[in-house]
Amino acid sequence: MSQHVLNWPDDLADAIRISPAEIPFRIGLMAAIKMFELGELSSCKAAELAKLTRGEFLEACARYHVSAFNYRDDEVEAELDADLKTLRAASP
Repeated sequence: MSQHVLNWPDDLADAIRISPAEIPFRIGLMAAIKMFELGELSSCKAAELAKLTRGEFLEACARYHVSAFNYRDDEVEAELDADLKTLRAASP
């Protein structure tokens, strides 16, 4: 696994009301959530970046109001169309 050194202001922990020891985890989590939200990472890769299980990552997304269903509008429409076709084909 690669590593990156990151600097932050001395008063960051106070500003966001967490302990100084939590800062690296929080930064990693926020980066993972944002990249997932933008569609740059899958939920599995984002969870790996955040050092969480996939379930824990999806729970974190919910806490920060980021949908676990990360589809573009055209993808949602295509999924719904496919589901409707399947339902119509299965109906007598």
